[in-house]
Amino acid sequence: MAEPFSYGRRGISGRFEDAERELLRGLFRDVVALLEPDDAPEEDPLAALVGISPDATEPEDPALLRLLPNVSKDDDEETREFRRLTERSLREGKAGALRAASLGLESRDVLLDDAGAEHWATALTDVRLVLAERLGIHSEQDAERIHGVTDWSDVGDDDVDAYLALVYNFVTWLQTTLVDAMLASYRAGGRGNGPEGAGSGRGQD
Repeated sequence: MAEPFSYGRRGISGRFEDAERELLRGLFRDVVALLEPDDAPEEDPLAALVGISPDATEPEDPALLRLLPNVSKDDDEETREFRRLTERSLREGKAGALRAASLGLESRDVLLDDAGAEHWATALTDVRLVLAERLGIHSEQDAERIHGVTDWSDVGDDDVDAYLALVYNFVTWLQTTLVDAMLASYRAGGRGNGPEGAGSGRGQD
């Protein structure tokens, strides 16, 4: 079973079993695909150069909308302008963090510096947002229902919702331990950079 992230002399570290590494890689890959669909239309090179998305619209997929929320509930024009100016960089930043976190899973042992910890925190947050939407978590009662699913042995092969609930709870636990480790690093004044130097999120054998 995965070991919780913890802060020590060398930085923030964690450890994963092979199946957990594959699970996380798959989750990160799926969210990147959601952020960067293969059928994206060709864009104006000049707009791409300055980071503008002239044709940005509200996502139809509610999970993607959680990742790229509207800036205003009442002002459609403000929301469209915000998307036009920021959506490209937001998508790229999130996808970059997910890819960086995935690279850190090359081995069972993961060692994070400041940037690596931030990438992982962003990646786990976005995975949780997508899973929460797929599971219909919109209230405290919904969350409590999902958190009550804890036993992998009770999940049948065709029980997709129960499987996703267990994955959501695993990612939630992992994110909680990472945040605790980041706070411990901050309190210690280390911010993830121990005297031996931590990597940017790449696994250490």
